[in-house]
Order: sequence, then C-alpha cells, then structure tokens
Amino acid sequence: MTMYDTLLQLPLFQGLSKNEFTSILERVKLHFSKHKSGELIATKRQPCRELIFLLNGTLQSEHTDRYRLFTVYETIHAPFLIEPYSLFGKRTEYTACYFALTDCNLVTIDKTYLLSELYRYEIIRFNLLNILSNRAQTLSDKLWNSPSDQLDERIIDFILAHCSIPTGEKQVKIKMDVLAMLLDSTRIRISKALNEIQERGWLTLHRGEIRIPDITRLMDFRDSSPLLQTANK
Repeated sequence: MTMYDTLLQLPLFQGLSKNEFTSILERVKLHFSKHKSGELIATKRQPCRELIFLLNGTLQSEHTDRYRLFTVYETIHAPFLIEPYSLFGKRTEYTACYFALTDCNLVTIDKTYLLSELYRYEIIRFNLLNILSNRAQTLSDKLWNSPSDQLDERIIDFILAHCSIPTGEKQVKIKMDVLAMLLDSTRIRISKALNEIQERGWLTLHRGEIRIPDITRLMDFRDSSPLLQTANK
C-alpha cells in the first residue's frame, strides 16, 4: 500500500480522490515522524494545536480521573486521528496521554493549515463534522444510559462510560474497594460480580487491574440487556 493509500484511509481524508489529495499536499505542510515503542506522543493538558494521524503501528492512551482513583488504558490501532475534538472549544488541550505501544509512524498537520487550506474541501468539512457529531452522540448516549439494578451490568456500564474508543483492548487499573465506593456497593459483592463476568470470558482479573480483551463483547451484552429490550418494545 502506498503512502497516498494509507493517508486516504484516515477519517479526515476519506472520500478524497488522489488528485484532490495531491493538490492538498502542494499547499499543506505535512510533518512525518517515527516513534519507538514507549515514546510519549502527547500528554494530558498539553495544548492541542495540530492534527496527529497514526499511519501505522499501535498506540496506548492513558486517562486518569481527576482524583487519581483509577486509570483507563486503551489500545489504538492505525489508521487513527488523535483527539480532533480537542482542537476547538472551551479547552483546547488533550484529555489523555498517548504512548507508542509499538514502533509507529505519525503525520501531523498544523491547525492553521486545517483552517486555511483543508476547509476549502467540502468532503473534509463533512468528515470533520461527522467525527465531532459521532463523539457528541456517543457521549450523549452514555449520559442517558439508564442505570441497572444488576451489579454486573453497572460494572460493565462503568467500564464503557470511561472508554473513548468502541473497539480493542482496554485495561482499567482500579482497586476493588474504590470500585465498590464508586458503585455504592461492597468489596465482596464487587469481587463476586467481577468473577462472574470473568467466567463468561469477557474480562480477566489481575491484582488492582481489570483487562478487557475486546470491548465490543461488553457493548453487545449491554445492547441485549433485558432493561433495554423492554424499553425498545
């Protein structure tokens, strides 16, 4: 696959022809970079002044709550655009830290080029609008997700609510007593519910950590929950 083909797979450029993309490259400065495994790509609260595209390789995001009670790690595969929603709004800062999980190739475009050149293309405006709208709709769905009286579903809802990417592997570093406090339960009940979920093969438990090999399995379970099925009738 050529560099053009890879770039045209990125969410912002989908739908562009090679001729249109060639025209963009003549006016927009692209910065290509290579990063080794373990290198920091962007950090939380760092000003977001550019579009960062993951061309190949794998990243890991790290998001910690404001009280540092728990941390969520998400595995990110190429192609991927890092936090385009953080370019605009009240706070133009990254909301998470991003590390290279494997050797990675990135390309960055300064925000000024987005506003002065890329916005000239209708398909790019639509793509960006779709990206921002999809995120807003996803967050709205999470906000209006009715709480369940089943503890296993509440645990799954907690995990899903704190994941930004609807695919891939997740890790949640959290102590049992902290999760019990956040879900208004007891450590014993939380432990029992987590072990029952583990028996279904949806996650694995480690000391102070919950690992989810595929978040879509948890999403499918919640989409098929009795409460949701009843509400949709």
